[in-house]
Amino acid sequence: MPTRRQMIAAGLAAALPLPVLAQTANTVGLENDVWRVEIDPATLALTVLVKGQPTITASRGVGQHAVSDLKQSPQMASWTWDSGETVICALKDDDFRLDITASAASQLDIIDQPGEAFGKGLIYPKAEGHYAPAGDATWQAHLAGHDPVDTTEELSLPLWGQDHGAFVLTWLLLNPFNNQLVFSLDNGQLALKLNHAFTSLSPTTPMSLILHLGEDVTAGARRYRQYLIETGAYQTLDDKIAKTPEAARLIGASHSYLWGASLLLDVGNVRDWPAFMKVLNGSSDLATRLRATFDTDTIPLLKTTRPYAYQQGALIGAINEGLLSLARQAWQTDDIDLDKLCGIYGDMRGQVAATFGAALTPDPARWGQGLTDKTLDALQKAGLAKLWIGMGDGWEGGLWHPETVGDFVAAGYLIGPYDSYETAIAPGLRPDWATAQLGKAAFETMGVMRKSGNITKGFQQAGVYTNSVSVLPILKARVAALAKATGFNSWFIDCYTTGMVFDDYRPGHEMTMAQNAASDEASLRWISETLRLPVGSEDGNATTVGGAVFAHGMQTPVMGWGDPDLQKNKDSPYYLGNWYPSDGPGIFFKTVPLKEPYRTLDFAPQTRLPLYQSVFHGSMITTHHWSYDSLKFSNVAPWGELAQLLYNVPPLYHLNAATLAARLPVMKKQDAFFRPLHEVLATRTMDAFAWLSDDRLVQQTTFSDGSRLIANFDAKTRQADGRDLAAGSLTALIAGQKPIVYLA
Repeated sequence: MPTRRQMIAAGLAAALPLPVLAQTANTVGLENDVWRVEIDPATLALTVLVKGQPTITASRGVGQHAVSDLKQSPQMASWTWDSGETVICALKDDDFRLDITASAASQLDIIDQPGEAFGKGLIYPKAEGHYAPAGDATWQAHLAGHDPVDTTEELSLPLWGQDHGAFVLTWLLLNPFNNQLVFSLDNGQLALKLNHAFTSLSPTTPMSLILHLGEDVTAGARRYRQYLIETGAYQTLDDKIAKTPEAARLIGASHSYLWGASLLLDVGNVRDWPAFMKVLNGSSDLATRLRATFDTDTIPLLKTTRPYAYQQGALIGAINEGLLSLARQAWQTDDIDLDKLCGIYGDMRGQVAATFGAALTPDPARWGQGLTDKTLDALQKAGLAKLWIGMGDGWEGGLWHPETVGDFVAAGYLIGPYDSYETAIAPGLRPDWATAQLGKAAFETMGVMRKSGNITKGFQQAGVYTNSVSVLPILKARVAALAKATGFNSWFIDCYTTGMVFDDYRPGHEMTMAQNAASDEASLRWISETLRLPVGSEDGNATTVGGAVFAHGMQTPVMGWGDPDLQKNKDSPYYLGNWYPSDGPGIFFKTVPLKEPYRTLDFAPQTRLPLYQSVFHGSMITTHHWSYDSLKFSNVAPWGELAQLLYNVPPLYHLNAATLAARLPVMKKQDAFFRPLHEVLATRTMDAFAWLSDDRLVQQTTFSDGSRLIANFDAKTRQADGRDLAAGSLTALIAGQKPIVYLA
């Protein structure tokens, strides 16, 4: 059976030459055996004719320019506009390429795609990828009601496409920076416009695009993968492992965040409460300083000599917070002393042991809550041989418990902290936000300056967003010092693969978005290749992913930001949860139903597409954002689990001492199926995706070794591929192995 692409090439639909479009003196036509593109040099109005198919208006033009120096050959044309831009277009095989070069800073509209060009559906790289069917009211409201889309931060891949049934047209943004997409409704269908800013920081950097003719809904994504390969920007997972051998531990590993690691003590570490309370009420320097940190709810508890269970927990909680406060005071100064930072937690632990003596269990290396040998033992007894374990509350846990970090590493796990350099805050502000304490100089001199002269506010309007070129020496020094002090064998850097990049106009520190992206990638690559620590970051957007090995946020992205039902209204059934307690914040551990329209937009299987995996499977390992682990949303759990397995990406779980027993059976079930599958497929590319049913509930992914995964998202048994597919199941057809089935 010929493919659609072969049918197009052979002209089976119409075995005649391409009809000539209504070319006038105002248009130029480029043509090959498969398709013809007409472009108006004055407006960039663009029409496409694929052999045997109706004409498509890909863009209706973006304004009138005076044209000069027009040159044309059968498959190339060039001209100059009166405003100074030079335009070159070329047709080669399945690609129509457009390059626009300016001579000065300017804002330029490039594409005005009408609703009639929408076709059967929009192929859209929101997170992993989606398919918005023509006329779908939910997607229309979401996109047409959206602010302009930043193509680096809000698209996981710099592309979008239209499904026209017999063929697919995909725009690839070869320059993904300084672009905006604007959606609107046009005669009941989605229309969009693309504009680009040629900035004063780099006015002559070309804006380049490719319109790719493909045969299926992931063809554009695969073309983008080929473009990355052609330009030397694609690195296989095998290559990354060769440079960072520890990254091999990611293959087959589920991902998790462990909480309570930053706490030195657990209730069980107190073996003599009367003696402990006597010391706590005594005159020692440590006890005196600890009591000074207690709040009004804790102070009355000092009066008891034999606290009951609730009081014990409250006292240990207050002491842990007090110890953190005292440790942070020692190093959070205008000039960060890394020796003090790396040493004070161990010094404080020694002071606790010396002060409280026999009232505590004898080995300080075995104190603690989440990051303990008890947790390690539970994971190993559950048969979880491979895990990536992140410290949800940062790197302080490793400074309290370096011996336990070493035990996790020795057990074969990757373990690393959440860390960040994207925001710098003023010394003395938010001591609990340890990662943002980069020193006075970073706060005062490394903030990104807008063209207006204003400094860009940092995360949640606190501090400043930093210039990643300027802050790189701080990152290198702190990561290296912390890695040596803790023994972590992996690292996680927040934000650096989100595609959130800036133009910085600060005199003497100018930086373009492209330079920001390159610096983010170089920072991650230094951690991974110089320190040999497998490094991950947030989301994994294509424009900034070059230095990372894994990313969190592609499978389930951040959603509903600012929606009060999710973020503020505690009476809402959709409220995600509180940011406390520190050893198990509700926002990460509370299971809730997901509100519409997010449930449909982000999880409905009929409109999900593995666009990102079609580019990066075999290069990057991605999973959910830490805000929404595999157990977060109760009303989409089977959908989420099946999509995760279909795309062959790992699950992600939040863990702490209190939830370990309940969550381990779920992890164990997933691990038994996912781990051997990922061990075979992790380094393979995803080479095809198909809907096996008209309602798009039965789906198949195919990998470069011929292995296939088939998911039935339906609540009843379906037939496809010559077999019965159980309701809510994933069937793995691995090359050379018997079929295996997973029931979600």
